[in-house]
Amino acid sequence: MRRKIRVVGAMIEQDARYLITQRPPTASLPLLWEFPGGRVEAGETDPAALARELAEEMGIGVEVGGRVIHVEHAYEAYDIDFCVYRCRLVRGPIQHIRVHDHRWVRPDELDQYEFPPADEKSIAKLLGL
Repeated sequence: MRRKIRVVGAMIEQDARYLITQRPPTASLPLLWEFPGGRVEAGETDPAALARELAEEMGIGVEVGGRVIHVEHAYEAYDIDFCVYRCRLVRGPIQHIRVHDHRWVRPDELDQYEFPPADEKSIAKLLGL
């Protein structure tokens, strides 16, 4: 039986730019860019997981809104069930606790960054919104 991992990401928009973060050099998929977020733990709701992950990774507080994107992606060793939620930044500043770097990018700049395959799919959907 293949392992299925539920992952949540945040679409945080400010001044028509989206927040993307860079994975640490020691992480799986090192130094790739992504919508910030992480894994949903057992018994946790998506919004709770997202708020917890963003606090742990960057020390920020967010208000989690509606789900905007849902994609599934099969990696070699496991399947990802990936949901992206629109979020509003309510507490900052952004710190690099468990992220390597961050950028605020316009939608037309997203293709200048390298994303993991599951994120690539979600960005394709985002740009089609």
